[in-house]
Amino acid sequence: RDGKYESSEVANNRQGFNQVHHWLKKRQATGAGVCLEATGIYSDEVALFLHERGYRVSVVNPARIAAFASSQMRRSRTDALDAQVIAAFAQALQPAVWTPPEPAWWELRALLRHLDDLHQTRQQQVNRLESAQTEAVQAQLTAHIAFLEAQIADLKRQIKDHLKQHPHLKAQVDLLTSIPGIGNLTACRLIAEIRDLTAFDDVRQVVAYVGLDPTWRESGSSVRGARHISRQGRSALRQALYMPALVARKHNPILRAFAERLSQRGKLPKQIIVAVMRKLLHLAYGILKSGQSFDPHFLDLHPATP
Repeated sequence: RDGKYESSEVANNRQGFNQVHHWLKKRQATGAGVCLEATGIYSDEVALFLHERGYRVSVVNPARIAAFASSQMRRSRTDALDAQVIAAFAQALQPAVWTPPEPAWWELRALLRHLDDLHQTRQQQVNRLESAQTEAVQAQLTAHIAFLEAQIADLKRQIKDHLKQHPHLKAQVDLLTSIPGIGNLTACRLIAEIRDLTAFDDVRQVVAYVGLDPTWRESGSSVRGARHISRQGRSALRQALYMPALVARKHNPILRAFAERLSQRGKLPKQIIVAVMRKLLHLAYGILKSGQSFDPHFLDLHPATP
């Protein structure tokens, strides 16, 4: 107000959300624009709470906020100063208004993330079993692994049932799995973590969201850094695309030809896999955008370029 900032600190829970709402009402800011950084479970609930009460909520990639802070030559970091940066960012750039996802999407994402947690816990127990030195410990670990495997199998059934109950989600999964290299779980992860690929203006935004966009450093003739990916996006999505890229390089006719061209140009195996991961996103975006399943003869009519 009048160039001055007011701030308040509350807990990130339902009581704290209500405190924010009353704090804003007291300042006659009901329905104001509210901007916050996207921090997964830490931002989802408060964003939904404020949206339901009529605020124009914007949920922004933290990397954009950090870049804005750097452009403003802001060096100090406190909660109050960070809040000022976000407010200044929102006022200057007017970020897009956030809309909450449907409950079916929330459920799918929760199921997939729990499945990943179970897989991680199972692998930890398998690693412990390999180094267990007593029969008693081995028996306990073996029983725990069997229990986790039963939970994993049950959770996969729940995911399958969830898709049957929500045909629009299943239709997206079916389109994605028509791409050789993308299996059912990978398709579900793409939908659960990206939410709506077709909401992006173009595929380059999707690639940047996942952190597979290429970057390089070059200045004059003395500084020429190697190209690499930005890694600014979702690391879980990059991990989810790695194995599908290995499969697609062998069994996807379009991406096999693409990988061969890169190999002939002297690209390293790791560079080729990253490029194939990026091309998988291109295919996923195009197929969901068009609503048409994968066509292995697409290149005959539309020659691809690296």
